[in-house]
Amino acid sequence: MLDLTNIEVIKYLCRKHGFRFSKDMGQNFLTDDSVIDAISADVCEDCDSVLEIGPGFGCLTAALGQRAKKVVSLELDERLKPVLDETLAGFSNVEIIWGDCMKADIGKIIAEKLEGRVSVAANLPYYITTPIIMRLIEGNFGFKKIVVMVQKEVAERFCAEPGGKEYGAVTLGVGYRAEARVILNVGKEKFIPSPKVDSAVVEMTMLDEPRVSPKDEKLFFALIKAAFSQRRKTLSNALSNAGKFGSKENIASAIEAIGKDASVRGERLSIEEFAQLADILAQK
Repeated sequence: MLDLTNIEVIKYLCRKHGFRFSKDMGQNFLTDDSVIDAISADVCEDCDSVLEIGPGFGCLTAALGQRAKKVVSLELDERLKPVLDETLAGFSNVEIIWGDCMKADIGKIIAEKLEGRVSVAANLPYYITTPIIMRLIEGNFGFKKIVVMVQKEVAERFCAEPGGKEYGAVTLGVGYRAEARVILNVGKEKFIPSPKVDSAVVEMTMLDEPRVSPKDEKLFFALIKAAFSQRRKTLSNALSNAGKFGSKENIASAIEAIGKDASVRGERLSIEEFAQLADILAQK
């Protein structure tokens, strides 16, 4: 079996199949087998099947295939077909689906091709990390966990606490349905080609129920979006400028009703406080 984290093996496969890395697709492949082992062990813990996004040359895919009953991997770049035909030839429990994960019918794939408890593994291009993660989370597909390699700065946003500069709308979007934590930092030197920034592996364990239960979920998320669209402004000003939440006076009154000063900024509110605020504004 080929060592798919060995740089010389990767170069050999590139020459053999005429493959060139695409900057536009954000292709950076791992060259550290200890990272692959750590990710695959975490993904497959207490699960039966895995949905993978972006197999690359198949190094993580192969590790998942050794641990899980079934692996379905979504890949956009069809230039990888001959490479993956070779590198995954020995895995009868691995299936590649060619297409865009933002357009794929994930629910159908899970129902028809995967069994039991399903987790997600992904090494995501930096330019589309957040849209993919939010689609996986908001789709409510019943995943046990999502384990994803992302830019370190993005990982910090996913796992941030209220009050910090990393804390924002995406933190709350992830936190609404998952418990996120960084399980591994990965230096840029452990990829080929080497990206300009370091990465981190984030584990998102899905909650059985949303963390909070706002009366109007749509209003709750609109509130969060407005709060962080102008994050340098006070929460009161940001919400009043959005023009969706009533008068500035009513907004200030609602903020004070949850025990915050009207001059507070959005990054100071926890997800529970945003839910409380949304419920008060819904009544007003």
